[in-house]
Amino acid sequence: MAELGEHMRAGALADLKPGEFGIVLGIELARSLGARMGDKVVVITPQGQVTPAGLLPRLKQFRVVGLFEIGMFEYDHGLALIHMEDAQKLLRLGDDVSGVRLKLTDLFLARQVSRELLINVPETAFVSDWTRQHANFFRAIQIEKNVMFIILTLIVAVAAFNIVSTLVMAVTDKQADIAILRTLGASPRSIMKVFIVQGSLMGVLGTLLGVAGGVVLALNVDVVVPAIERMFSVQFLAKDVYYISDLPSDLQWKDVAYIAGVSLVLSLLATIYPSLRASRVNPAEALRYE
Repeated sequence: MAELGEHMRAGALADLKPGEFGIVLGIELARSLGARMGDKVVVITPQGQVTPAGLLPRLKQFRVVGLFEIGMFEYDHGLALIHMEDAQKLLRLGDDVSGVRLKLTDLFLARQVSRELLINVPETAFVSDWTRQHANFFRAIQIEKNVMFIILTLIVAVAAFNIVSTLVMAVTDKQADIAILRTLGASPRSIMKVFIVQGSLMGVLGTLLGVAGGVVLALNVDVVVPAIERMFSVQFLAKDVYYISDLPSDLQWKDVAYIAGVSLVLSLLATIYPSLRASRVNPAEALRYE
């Protein structure tokens, strides 16, 4: 979870002091409860207490001392924080705790660390990590990533087909020039190289421009998307529908190099057919009606 102290909309985590029974609410939770700073909210625990009137839930009144907004509706609407000593008193745990949350420097080691902890903790303990809490969500992201790669490949293939059509038209238009070069001693291989270089330059320039534009957009997506939303009065990621309300961007240079490599290879392959066609131009046929 993100550092909540950096996402406080009002108050601070330091305002949670033992014995004062203060509470920090997510901004969406506070909005649904109609609670503001300084208001009183009643917390009901799942543990009941036996009274002459029967089994009643345990209640405690807390004062709102802070509001936070992470940007994920799940936490902004379903998370509230109180001081650990107040929680121990409320749940009658004494000096014990019901759980411990670990924060790792490298979040991708969470699964490995959880497996190591599972071996060392008692059998009654339950160990979970962020990859298990939203397994379906991250699996969907992986599937979407694979589909996006296929879509990008198809887009590049369409662009490569444009290179093919452009070179074919160039070969058709320059048949007389090609025939003259052949009569002057140019070999079919040299003619082929000319069109391969032409098509490759088109592919390289297009790839460089596309990569540069994509990298710039990826590094500034947190600025571009809000600007578009304000301009057209739309919201791409509604908080109550999606897990996140902002579009994050993490530039992976390995993926950039992979996509650029595929683009260059397809561009090079697109030059083969027009180049072969140019190298097979018959000078006599091409110059017959010139």
